[in-house]
Amino acid sequence: MFEILEKKNLNPFVTLMKIKAPRVAKKAEPGQFIILRTDSEGERIPLTIADYDRSEGSVTIIFQIVGATTEKLNRLNKGDCLHDFVGPLGKATETEGLKKVAVIGGGVGCAIAFPVAKKLHEMGVEVHSIVGFRNKDLVILEDEFRTASSRFMLMSDDGSAGEKGLVTDALRKLVESGEKYDRVITIGPLIMMKFVCQLTKEYNIPTVASMNPVMIDGTGMCGGCRLTVGGKTKFACIDGPEFDGHLIDFDEAMARSSSYKAFERKAHEDTCNLFKGVK
Repeated sequence: MFEILEKKNLNPFVTLMKIKAPRVAKKAEPGQFIILRTDSEGERIPLTIADYDRSEGSVTIIFQIVGATTEKLNRLNKGDCLHDFVGPLGKATETEGLKKVAVIGGGVGCAIAFPVAKKLHEMGVEVHSIVGFRNKDLVILEDEFRTASSRFMLMSDDGSAGEKGLVTDALRKLVESGEKYDRVITIGPLIMMKFVCQLTKEYNIPTVASMNPVMIDGTGMCGGCRLTVGGKTKFACIDGPEFDGHLIDFDEAMARSSSYKAFERKAHEDTCNLFKGVK
């Protein structure tokens, strides 16, 4: 069993949990993910590793409450235990040989972008972090990004936090001011990553996008996370989750992702009804 060492609400919809998982922490790297189950009857869900502490033997996950399992997970507290916590899975972010990188995160995707920025910063890489949210109430990890970045830009759709605009507005401004990047790493909503990749392709900047679609078994057998990259079928769980952003068929990925929304919404509502009156 995997004990919850810490629980913190980052905003009304996003929760941080630190999990006791020494074997996972020993091998974890930025970009990788775990698959967990809340109980023996629960579904398997993937969550990207947001941080890890090898000496403490802990792994930090950050999740948005969108479906039945994340609702159940959010009802657990410090001292409770998860039934399964398997990982690390997927390929780690490639960081060798980089000198200057722009890390771009959107929404809860910032939880995945942060450990990448942190490791690059610790390696001595010049990191420019651009993070975007709909409004100030949804901002997460601002202080952490500032600490791990040589330059930090906070964007919001309504201007209530940082500058008003999109992450692509900030990136274009930096590139047109003369900033030159070895690589752009983007993590967030599919539509955001699509437009980031379109922009970097315009400027011929190598770009990596982290793809976290529906995963079930984490071994490439179920096919739930298949993507088209460069005209070839890839599986995010074993071939990724990071791919060349200029080769990803984002329209296909968005179409597949949207097909699960109605199911997730109903499952979430059913779970909330199940817990009504339970303290």
